Amino acid sequence: MNDQQLLRYSRQIMLPQVDISGQEKLLQAKILIVGAGGLGCPAAIYLTASGVGQITIYDDDKVDLSNIQRQIAHYTDDVGTEKVISTLETLKKINPDVIVNAKNQRLTGKLLENEVALADVVLDCSDNFSTRFEINRACVNQKTPLVSGAAIRFEGQVSVFTPGINNSPCYNCLYSDNGEEMQNCATNGVIAPITGIIGSIQALEALKMVLKIGETLTGKLLLLDGLTMEWQTMRLKKNPSCPTCK
Repeated sequence: MNDQQLLRYSRQIMLPQVDISGQEKLLQAKILIVGAGGLGCPAAIYLTASGVGQITIYDDDKVDLSNIQRQIAHYTDDVGTEKVISTLETLKKINPDVIVNAKNQRLTGKLLENEVALADVVLDCSDNFSTRFEINRACVNQKTPLVSGAAIRFEGQVSVFTPGINNSPCYNCLYSDNGEEMQNCATNGVIAPITGIIGSIQALEALKMVLKIGETLTGKLLLLDGLTMEWQTMRLKKNPSCPTCK
């Protein structure tokens, strides 16, 4: 690291769990983020500020005025702009040293498998059931850690899945793929800060896995009720009949 990097990341380097060696791990890390919306924006911002070396982010949508309320990488002037381009511009202002690969397309099929294989950690910040299941399958196939987040109304949840490690369950162990579409913000609404809280936790879990520190949310589902500010942790077990990871 050069002098500018030592100064930029000095508050992290001070932490004994990070130190210079840990910061160097972050500088070498590759993280894939699927979705540049309410969860993907805060997650990408904190990972960029923390000094993750390479971030690849996929989204095929454009910024809408209704997004600005919670998707904090986008600004009013960005309405009509591709979300990944708006996010890229924001991330470059925060930390120009980070390599950001902004992909304005839906991540699916063989491309998804390839991107998951290249990543150290995948963040699922998508907003639909089919994408979540496809990301999960790719992570199980490639044995790539997955940080899954969701937020709606005043509620949020986060979990970590580490295929092949510690007998970890997968997303399909938690939710069955029965063809039903999940509820989304467009039809149910969402309070702005809840997406920031959940996206930030996703970023923290990703950093912990890169640094190999602390205890992640593997085998747990962290639930937040924003109206009461009550947190609950549910234990998750691997489903021996799971069609994805059995």
